[in-house]
Amino acid sequence: MVIAIIWVFFGQMTEGQFLTSRNFSNLLRQMAITGLVASGMVFVIIAGEIDLSVGSLFGLLGGVAAVLETNFQLPLALNFGIVIALGIAIGMFNGFWVSYFRVPSFIVSLAGMLAFRGILLSVTQGITVQVDSDAFKLIGQGYIPATIGYLIAVALFVFLVYQTMRSRANRTKYALAVPPIWQEGAKLAAAGAVILGFVVTLNSYQGVPIPVLLLLVVLGIFSFMATQTVFGRRIYAIGSNFEATRLSGVNVRFIKMAIFGVLGLMCALAGLVTTARLAAGSPAAGNMGELDAIASCFIGGASSRGGSGTVFGALVGALIMASLDNGMSMMGVDTSWQMIVKGSILLLAVWMDVVSGSNER
Repeated sequence: MVIAIIWVFFGQMTEGQFLTSRNFSNLLRQMAITGLVASGMVFVIIAGEIDLSVGSLFGLLGGVAAVLETNFQLPLALNFGIVIALGIAIGMFNGFWVSYFRVPSFIVSLAGMLAFRGILLSVTQGITVQVDSDAFKLIGQGYIPATIGYLIAVALFVFLVYQTMRSRANRTKYALAVPPIWQEGAKLAAAGAVILGFVVTLNSYQGVPIPVLLLLVVLGIFSFMATQTVFGRRIYAIGSNFEATRLSGVNVRFIKMAIFGVLGLMCALAGLVTTARLAAGSPAAGNMGELDAIASCFIGGASSRGGSGTVFGALVGALIMASLDNGMSMMGVDTSWQMIVKGSILLLAVWMDVVSGSNER
């Protein structure tokens, strides 16, 4: 509902230009970078921690990828492998300080924010490093053919039907209340209409952008991890009651370190997509990226107290943030006011979480 209101507002203020298929494609491509980081950040927040270094980190990793491509001409697979491994390692390094040395995550990530930005300036020597490889640029600028886009839409709808039927079967098995079949059918019909509209709109321009496809894959994997695996359930348990989870025999230190490693992986992917999209590694890449990622999580329903939140919610929050950026830019709103609006929305989202938590108590 909030997204619909924002889109209608900007559509009217831009005389319909905001709602064109071309702008919608650009909006989703822009949102994909924030969404990748937010999908990892939400697990850190669920576990009761925070990471302020993600903007600097994915800027650094994107810069490293550009340098490896331009200065060393490494094969694409090796380049991506090095950057992804480096992202995971740095993420786990941060997590190690938080989990085993018990340094507050705010301090660890604040130090990282400064250090990673300094390393990025050193790696790029303060200049923009151009990327000429068409294969590299494809992951940030490429599109999926229309036919494959429709096949993905069908597969996604079939998956939703399967999940719905499985949920009904499980609720019946354990004698829980089962929603009427017409209600489930209506939800599936609405979801199918949204998916079809999504693909048709994008195909009317050039197709589904590859970064958006990557984000959908991450959404599926992380949603499964959060709801269907022991690791995912333990993340929520740590955020809900750390001491009780530790006393139950769970290795909470390792899990927290692993969560930061997952966030490092997402920063690596975001850095690669950013460099590919810009066709360059910039010393300014990722600047203030942590604000968008953190705000996306809180706007999407993650609690500042930990223990609650979803990947889907974080991506909805990322879409809201990207819509605000895109719409205000099209309206010619000054950058300073864009930052003021986004900061105010973040404050409001956390305040609403605090108020709802107080009401529950």
